[in-house]
Amino acid sequence: MFEQIFKLPSVIARHREAPLAEERANYLTHLAGRGASRSLLRQTEFYMLAAAKRMKLDETSRLSSEQIAAAARSWANRRQRKSYPGSISGPKEKFESVATAWFGFLGHLNRPEPAPERFAAQVQDFEQCMRNERGLSEETIRAYCQIVRKFLNKSAVCRATLRALQVRHVEEYLIRIGVRGCTRVYIRFHVSALRAFFRHAERRGWCAGGIAAAIPSPRIYRQEGLPSGPSWPEVQRLLTAARTNHPTDIRDRAILMLLAVYGFRSGEVSRLRLDDIDWQCGLISITRSKQRCAHQYPLLRSVGEAILRYLREVRPRVRDRTLFITARCPRQPLSKYALWQIVSRRLQKLGVVPPRHRGPHCLRHACATHLLTERLSLKEIGDHLGHRSTEATRIYAKVDVAGLREVGDFDLGGLL
Repeated sequence: MFEQIFKLPSVIARHREAPLAEERANYLTHLAGRGASRSLLRQTEFYMLAAAKRMKLDETSRLSSEQIAAAARSWANRRQRKSYPGSISGPKEKFESVATAWFGFLGHLNRPEPAPERFAAQVQDFEQCMRNERGLSEETIRAYCQIVRKFLNKSAVCRATLRALQVRHVEEYLIRIGVRGCTRVYIRFHVSALRAFFRHAERRGWCAGGIAAAIPSPRIYRQEGLPSGPSWPEVQRLLTAARTNHPTDIRDRAILMLLAVYGFRSGEVSRLRLDDIDWQCGLISITRSKQRCAHQYPLLRSVGEAILRYLREVRPRVRDRTLFITARCPRQPLSKYALWQIVSRRLQKLGVVPPRHRGPHCLRHACATHLLTERLSLKEIGDHLGHRSTEATRIYAKVDVAGLREVGDFDLGGLL
């Protein structure tokens, strides 16, 4: 591996003869397999070599984070005294980061035991019930369990049993969420998760009865809001701003086009795989987040060209078949949060700040609103967005100004 990142024979020999040469080479091979660049491999080897010379390691060694920090501080101080004046914080932190990742890869890192989770068995049983009996989606299961864990960990009442919990404790928790400025929809989602958990807990006999039914929920009026998204000219500005030769812009433009043209959800885009695009037939397949079924769409030429350019020029060569990969190491699929950051930052840079949604979902609203202005029916828009019924699409009728104006201009004089 050293021959691939260094050119001079003397340098290669020096790295081969240093301590833990095989262990260092194995880790470099691992990083190269994840798409690490040659410059990053050389930088990593520099810090691994420094760690190998300063820290003793055998087959049974287990190094703590305190030992790594002490070695990093000693190495950085010596390096500063020798020939590199200036702050030691940067090299010290890099030493710690590389050494921790390397020793963890080798299995020689003494990781602290995580604090025991309160009611872990009960939450796990609740999770299995949602998956096996209720058939909820994995995203809903993950979100519900996260809310329940947060509530149980922050509740000072329940220590060893759930019997001490009362409705007022749940109400106090929801009030604290509301004080932080959370929306009613966000609070209602918490209420749904806690109600589901306490119904399950009542059936299992873990808590007193009646808690789930007594948890108050904020009132949400049907179709009370308006779709929150940028206008179509603003979406076009967003796509134009990403039309550069920069690698990140090339990747982000393909993502933005999928979100804006097809109205895909962030989870649907983050789960896209290379096999989901049929180049020969000109089709793109996605798995719906809510319905958990596959939908096919015709691959538009502009979108296909953006994805193809990303694949040819930018996407790192990794084994993972996920379509969109991080630009920096460790190479891994882009998460939903990463997509939110991409859209939010780019909108903010253009001075476009939608009132409610500021991430990928606002482009879904923009897509639906644009289709409405093109005079597509609500049924056609719902099919495009993957709605199971027209009820979910009816809200876009509120922004059909042209259609509402036609209704307002209709003369009812002859009918009265």
